[in-house]
Amino acid sequence: MSGVDGTGLATNLAVSAGAVLVVLTATWLVALRRGEHRIVDIMWGPGFGVVALVSLLLSIGAGDLGRRLLVAALTIGWGARLGAHIYRRGRGKGEDPRYASLLGKAGGSTARYAYLHIYAPQAAIMWFVSLPVQVAMYERGAIGAFAVVPIAVWLLGFGFESVGDHQLAAFTADPANKGKVLERGLWRYTRHPNYFGDACVWWGIYLAGVTHWLGAAMILSPAVMTFLLAKGTGKPLLEKGMARTRPGYADYVARTSGFVPMPPKRPANS
Repeated sequence: MSGVDGTGLATNLAVSAGAVLVVLTATWLVALRRGEHRIVDIMWGPGFGVVALVSLLLSIGAGDLGRRLLVAALTIGWGARLGAHIYRRGRGKGEDPRYASLLGKAGGSTARYAYLHIYAPQAAIMWFVSLPVQVAMYERGAIGAFAVVPIAVWLLGFGFESVGDHQLAAFTADPANKGKVLERGLWRYTRHPNYFGDACVWWGIYLAGVTHWLGAAMILSPAVMTFLLAKGTGKPLLEKGMARTRPGYADYVARTSGFVPMPPKRPANS
């Protein structure tokens, strides 16, 4: 395959699938021992970092060194920050209500049910979303000055996600804000700056590989990640819970963009 080491990539796809299964199976075993499946969320970001590291090592001598190091740095940096943030956020809080509700539907073994309905799907999604990372590692052409584009998109997303998470953590840490809705900072312009940032990060990583047609063909990977955040297991599930526990949340939803940052809408009677 001109411009891409196809043989090496094929091997990488298989090895990375095995690495993802190992990571999430080990996480499942630890979760069973602890009695908390929320730790799978902690491993979500670092799991992508494992794929990036495995791909970086397997692609030695196969792809452009600059592109390989860039993609690995973008993926590992994002994954490490997200994993640390989720760990701090959930420390000492017990099981995540989402997983408690899901496991309540298990008819038999909750361990098997958890693996099939939580860990296996996340393994499949992780491998699929990480395809741009894997393909980019085997592109032989130098990324050159075009690297500015994926870095800029990634920085936008990483900044939104990091600042949004920090603002929310500071808001919830203040007892005076209990039951209230955060409407300041980035949260004034989007109800989910962290999800928007997450999506931008993956579009940035994807763009690092679009200088070859095979890399460009991986567009479904960031598209799936964006869909899951905006319409799938991310935003809708979170907002359903917020609507029940935050009295002013409906008004906040009416005037604030659900995903892409935009100026807040004015009240209809203004």
